[in-house]
Amino acid sequence: MAEPQSISISEEERMIPVWSIIAASVAFVLVEYYFWVLLPEQRHHAPPPLGMRIYLDLTWGAVAALYFLMVGYISKDAPRRAMSTWFWMFICFVAPPGIGAVLYFLLRQPEVSRCQACGSQVQGDFHFCPQCNYQLLANCGNCFRTVRATDQFCTRCGHELAMDQMPARLRVMSE
Repeated sequence: MAEPQSISISEEERMIPVWSIIAASVAFVLVEYYFWVLLPEQRHHAPPPLGMRIYLDLTWGAVAALYFLMVGYISKDAPRRAMSTWFWMFICFVAPPGIGAVLYFLLRQPEVSRCQACGSQVQGDFHFCPQCNYQLLANCGNCFRTVRATDQFCTRCGHELAMDQMPARLRVMSE
């Protein structure tokens, strides 16, 4: 019999704050309440078939819940990218539904990390710190593309990486 595997929560799922999950749940329940309690009382004609009511109810409830989950995600993701949290949350609430989130994902910056040597903020795809010239990522000495510290050959040009002079800290990581 197979061993049960533990279910791990991915990094992206941890990016949704609790307040956003609660707001999404409340929005879903309010949409359910509207479709099943308030809307039938305001009808002046026969209601649509039950299947259509269930479909519309669940669809609009999911859209409302996803809207709040997306705003919550943006509230946690924007600081990782050195972007204004309140500005992007405001854009998501003010712009027509979904357009603010699409704009955020189209215009968002790369993730920001800190240089281990001087502590300045650097983009995640930088090879060297712009403040102190500290090498942040391993790269090929031939084509200068990013490589993993454990690679023996460059995946782009086939250059033997052992011939390059790697900094000692990257040499230790590969061993």
